[in-house]
Amino acid sequence: MNKQIKGLLYFYITDIRHSLLIFWSILLLVLIVSLAFSYYLLGIEDGAFTFGFPFAIYIYCIILGFLTVKETIPFAIKIGATRKNLFISLGIFFLGVALVKALVANTIQEIVLFLTKSTVLDNFKFLHPAMLVEDNWLNRVLIDTSLMFFLLAFMFIMGLLFYKYGLAGGGIVAGTLAIVFLIGIAKGWIFEFIISVSKQLDMVFFIELLGVGVVLYLFSFIFVRRVTIEKRN
Repeated sequence: MNKQIKGLLYFYITDIRHSLLIFWSILLLVLIVSLAFSYYLLGIEDGAFTFGFPFAIYIYCIILGFLTVKETIPFAIKIGATRKNLFISLGIFFLGVALVKALVANTIQEIVLFLTKSTVLDNFKFLHPAMLVEDNWLNRVLIDTSLMFFLLAFMFIMGLLFYKYGLAGGGIVAGTLAIVFLIGIAKGWIFEFIISVSKQLDMVFFIELLGVGVVLYLFSFIFVRRVTIEKRN
């Protein structure tokens, strides 16, 4: 790993450190409030409370993948980063963010589950996509890493489209995807696809999703190799 890639990684980490601190502070505060509320529900028959780490984290990755283009690429180019090093460093950064967030979130979940099982808070439950396969720490980490990297890569490409071709070009692609999705709902094949996937869902699906995310990110090099500091409106 050359010095420029290391410098870019340091810049990326420093740039999102504040937003990560705010995000996790809010998320942990919500978790504490949820635990307190579940304690209150102990006196109510069938009073259960559920909390899901992944869903907030997935939304964070969607936003991060999109905003990375606008906030990171122009600065990196201005300081002399090559397109190749920019592409490699962002790939490492996205994978690192996905893996670290998955490890932190699911380790906290394991600690909370241990505490709730050791106390009277047996009505507090966590929601996670791993419940559709086999819910354990390793599977949760693998699933979260795969989903987050896929979302980061997909939204990174969407951000590049808006950055390179402006609101009109990016809007056309986003609008086309939205129309296809709505047609799929109207025709019913979206629901058929979801049902088909859910019936055959296993860990292989999430490993394949990670592979799709990698392919998407590799595809983004087509745009990164010619990106400039000039943003289209």
